[in-house]
Amino acid sequence: MTPKLSPRTHQLVEKIFNPKQIAEVTQWLEDECGNNIPFCDKSDEYEMERIRFAVLKLSQGNIKKLLAAIDKARMDWRDLFMAADFGHDVKAHEQWAKNILEK
Repeated sequence: MTPKLSPRTHQLVEKIFNPKQIAEVTQWLEDECGNNIPFCDKSDEYEMERIRFAVLKLSQGNIKKLLAAIDKARMDWRDLFMAADFGHDVKAHEQWAKNILEK
């Protein structure tokens, strides 16, 4: 079963996307950006945060960009991390999330 969104991931979705898009974005993240990502078959919602945060960052609040970022994650999440500037520091996603949530 694919992991639901962690509380922090859900907060980011609410902060980044229009309220009318939250359910759709949540569905995309749960269905297409979960255990189907390579090497994430046993990951829980917290272990998925780095990938999901990168997808959300690259989306810039746009569904089409979200879907493109999810595709990038499915191909090779290392490229996703580099595109989101999360590739050189395993904690960069946490700082990004903190900055977004404090705005």
